[in-house]
Amino acid sequence: MRDEYPSVDEEQSVHLEIDYPNAKELNRWLPLVKWLLAIPHFIVLIFLILIAIILVIVAWFAILFTGRYPKGIFTFIEGVMRWGARVCGYALLMVTDKYSPFSLD
Repeated sequence: MRDEYPSVDEEQSVHLEIDYPNAKELNRWLPLVKWLLAIPHFIVLIFLILIAIILVIVAWFAILFTGRYPKGIFTFIEGVMRWGARVCGYALLMVTDKYSPFSLD
């Protein structure tokens, strides 16, 4: 018997690298305001996450019947995850002072 599939033993996890913030470059008083500035992002993200959950169910059926993950649904869900990571980096982790754009890119 031969195994034609590529080995998955080497990379079985997703890696996320976040640069350690330089405290000298960050504004000292901005953390008091960041949570207020992030509220619109969190409101929009709640709706986007609800839509993403529905689309994951739709994608499951699409994969079940066609054997392929729809590209548009994949791009949307990837964008929502990216947006959520940017907002968490800005408001919760406080690794940047750059305000996150309202974008899925």
